[in-house]
Amino acid sequence: MPPPVQLTEADYLDMKGRKLGRIMSRLGKVTREQVHEALAVQKTRPVKIGQLLVELGYCTQRDVDEGIAAQAGLPYLDLTNFNMPEECKTAIPAESVQAYQVVPISFNPASKKIKIAIKSPDNFRAKDDLQMLLGFRVESVVADPGAIDALIKKHFAKSESVKDVVADLAKDERLAKLGGGKSGASIDLDALTEMTDDNRVVKLLNLVLLQAIRDRASDIHFEPFEDEFKMRYRIDGVLYEMEPPKKELGPAITSRVKVMAKLDIAERRLPQDGRIELMLNGAPIDLRVSVLPTMYGESVVMRVLDRSNVKLSLDRIGMREDDLDMFKRLIAKPNGVVVVTGPTGSGKTTTLYAALQSLNDIETKILTAEDPVEYDIDGLCQVQVNPEVDLTFGKALRSFLRQDPDVILVGEIRDLETAEIAVQASLTGHLVLTTLHTNDAPSSVIRLVDLGVEPFLLTATMEGVVAQRLVRTICPKCKESYVPKEEELMELSLLPEDVKGKSFFRGKGCDNCYNSGYRGRMAIFEIMSVNEEMRDQIMAKASTNVLRALSKKNGMRPLRQCGLLSIYEGQTTIDEVVRETLADED
Repeated sequence: MPPPVQLTEADYLDMKGRKLGRIMSRLGKVTREQVHEALAVQKTRPVKIGQLLVELGYCTQRDVDEGIAAQAGLPYLDLTNFNMPEECKTAIPAESVQAYQVVPISFNPASKKIKIAIKSPDNFRAKDDLQMLLGFRVESVVADPGAIDALIKKHFAKSESVKDVVADLAKDERLAKLGGGKSGASIDLDALTEMTDDNRVVKLLNLVLLQAIRDRASDIHFEPFEDEFKMRYRIDGVLYEMEPPKKELGPAITSRVKVMAKLDIAERRLPQDGRIELMLNGAPIDLRVSVLPTMYGESVVMRVLDRSNVKLSLDRIGMREDDLDMFKRLIAKPNGVVVVTGPTGSGKTTTLYAALQSLNDIETKILTAEDPVEYDIDGLCQVQVNPEVDLTFGKALRSFLRQDPDVILVGEIRDLETAEIAVQASLTGHLVLTTLHTNDAPSSVIRLVDLGVEPFLLTATMEGVVAQRLVRTICPKCKESYVPKEEELMELSLLPEDVKGKSFFRGKGCDNCYNSGYRGRMAIFEIMSVNEEMRDQIMAKASTNVLRALSKKNGMRPLRQCGLLSIYEGQTTIDEVVRETLADED
């Protein structure tokens, strides 16, 4: 075997992207003749060149791993008997080390330059994410996965909690200079920048983000008040409070978020919106950031969009079989308007994306106008509405009609202009999917009429309306059966004789569900299909009650009825269905 070669950073950059056999030869792991021999064998067997070189006995798997690292432009480091410097042990929070499966091997606090060892060159996002999360300049090397696991176990097994970091920061004398960040009050920008870059502030925010993502939170809130600064996150629609830091720390935390979202930290008088993209445990996470000036400082809300967790399949969104068949028939129509309605956070977007995913094939051109684009889907042309440059839903829709689409998604109908263009699009042979904010399916017709859409246009175009809500599901680890009290049944307009033979369940509360008795959420639906009888009533400007009664006669299962079935099946509770649905009005 040829002698090993000492390489510089420039050498690794030069090798990036080259053929593995050539790299192995240049690294001194094999000779050119041995590479040619392996290539000759490869013509008879479709096996990777690295594997063949190992099989032929010309190098070890470790040598191949080193070559693959060099192919990505990265050095390979032997961490056997590696002693981690003290400054490295506190440079990256243990949670981040465990989430990204990396270890710091050198760190210069003055220059904020850190070198990390990664298990595979494919983990390139670890460098980008840590660079953004920590504000460091990050370099990567590749090392043996076993050696990295051993170092993680030895130095990063014990995780710091949010409470620990908050307590540590409370002792910092520099907080007094920041005040509370009260709106309109002057603030020392140098002191703010210094605290924003403080390793403990960075660590605190990373811990909050990782904990929220691990607990499947949908939103993270940082809220300034007169005497306190709250940190809360929403799980399954309910807000939970974390250990609150001192209120003086508020400006540093909000500024750190603004730095990560590439927003202006000096601008504290106007609302700002941004986005943070991360890759955590191999899953893509988007954080949509909204900053709002309030009386006592800036309120920040981060919406967590876990793209790996979204159920983009019609079979997985929770519709009952008969509802699913009806919905599939609605979206299979060549033209018309299909509306999904419900309050904010009721899962409308997921339902629409699942519908688009089922329609998404090589023969179908799909255009979407959204505010914002929440999930990037291959095969869809997605447009981000931007009122600041006058790119409204209406303007996007007008342009769509010149783009020869088959299916159009309008994120939301907010005004008459958008409603009219959506109706016109369906009249010209397009299927239009959109959302509204109404209490139930029949109310959507009246809402569109109230916006100014002519009833004769609705009768010609509307095909169906799906109303939905999200209810919390009972925690499987503490689920128990019980007999509901009569007053509980009365909230659902039920009598004890109505539920004879039915079982009811609830969660006692445990560590798995934060003692709430609930874990996760499910959707309940009502689907109103518009037939000829319904069109006549819409044309006659019938009331919501008339349309509701007619829909039920035609087979629509109301939201509350759908919720009742979920209660009887042991999926959710009476309280949840009562909270999320209205009593049926006849």
